[in-house]
Amino acid sequence: MTDVPEDTALTELCAIRPDRLVAVRDTFGIDADLRVPAFGGRDDHVPEIDQAYRFNRDVTLALLAGFAHNRRVMVQGLHGTGKSTHVEQVAARLNWPCVRINLDGHISRLDLVGRDAVVLRDGQQVTEFQEGIVPWALQRPVALVFDEYDAGRPDVMFVIQRILERDGRFTLLDQNRVLAPHPYFRLFATTNTVGLGNLNGLYHGAQRLNHAQIDRWNIVATLNYMPRDEEIAIVQARVPQLADSAHRALLESMVAVAELTRNGFAAGDLSTLMSPRTVITWAENIGIFGDPALAFRLSFVNKCDEAERPIVAEYFQRCFDRELDESYRRESDEA
Repeated sequence: MTDVPEDTALTELCAIRPDRLVAVRDTFGIDADLRVPAFGGRDDHVPEIDQAYRFNRDVTLALLAGFAHNRRVMVQGLHGTGKSTHVEQVAARLNWPCVRINLDGHISRLDLVGRDAVVLRDGQQVTEFQEGIVPWALQRPVALVFDEYDAGRPDVMFVIQRILERDGRFTLLDQNRVLAPHPYFRLFATTNTVGLGNLNGLYHGAQRLNHAQIDRWNIVATLNYMPRDEEIAIVQARVPQLADSAHRALLESMVAVAELTRNGFAAGDLSTLMSPRTVITWAENIGIFGDPALAFRLSFVNKCDEAERPIVAEYFQRCFDRELDESYRRESDEA
């Protein structure tokens, strides 16, 4: 098989574009008379649709603006709120290829840009440039998502800054090439702190980002914890054995405990909190252990500082009208 010439391949990629419009009201359940572009077919990079996912109206509209109008969208919020999943599930319903990159400390500039590598060609070892994920995605109709954006290293962040401009041209210095973005390349990011650093001690490793870079994001949406009924509905969808009416009171008590931990964290009484992800884990563990108190200890309490466990036990007692553990209660009484 002969290789497709590079110019021909790029021309074919540029010809790929959305071929239909989908109604936001029908596709996302949001009361808005909007239609957004979508692809008719799916490829390996399109996320799987989660039928149980529930969309936040404001964040969904922000993300749809990113897809429809090529806006750079950052989604900010506390952990466990489903920021990355939100981007994926919007992309899934638009059949839009989506690639996520976690900007942990191991991601380097070379991973993003590319590097020279020794390869076999016609039986001979030759050195050729292999593109990193940024130039690869930039030339395709792909939604590129930078997770943990505020944890990126400074050298990595300055690479990203090049593609945040409206035209988004990207220069490969080693190749003397300037790449123009595909008309349907899209860029998103998720972050816990909006570039302000680890102010509350909850997100170790978060960096302060320079304002010039934050200013290049066109839209910043906030995704925080959802109303109680919606959170219960998500737990029911994830853990079907608790979805019947007989378990409704149990789920209400569980989410009430989670809300108390979030309020306690906001007031400075706790150094950690329960995310919706933790509530789902608690519900799953109830199915394994049978006892909500034991499942709660194994899912959340044992992650807490020992000095704060009596407070968490008190939250449990308020919502379930039973003691979590006598030892925690005694510690609370002694204090």
